[in-house]
Amino acid sequence: MNPKTVHNFIWTPIFLIGIVSLGFGLIWIFHPEPWLIDQPANEALLQTSFDEIFSYSVNKFLPSYLTIIYKFFGLWLITIGLLVLSHVKTTKLGTRQARFLIHSTLFITLLSMYYLIFKYLPTSPLIPTLYIFTFLLGLSIYFSSRIEL
Repeated sequence: MNPKTVHNFIWTPIFLIGIVSLGFGLIWIFHPEPWLIDQPANEALLQTSFDEIFSYSVNKFLPSYLTIIYKFFGLWLITIGLLVLSHVKTTKLGTRQARFLIHSTLFITLLSMYYLIFKYLPTSPLIPTLYIFTFLLGLSIYFSSRIEL
């Protein structure tokens, strides 16, 4: 296979992970009630509905708290997405060290996400995204092993 094509199959999947992370972060930042994005998974974890939780007077400020927490999560995703995009843009993953750093970081992150999601949020709508990210990372790692040095 053409070395340029192989190289494109190394950096493009990682670049896509950065774009999707950035996009999700923007969704969580700008959504007026971001905890409703994964409402069924959250209610399954809490074993009650948000309507019931918010009906108690002691929880009247809970929506504000959840908004801040989710906006922080969105900011985290934006930051991760921008860092991945910056790393890929700067290095084009042209060196073994650049590839190893991003691959190992994303591998550890995905492994942690698998644990958290399947342990606490097994009905999360993010599970397909997790599978797609894993496929993209695997694709990049596979073609990294095929690059001619």
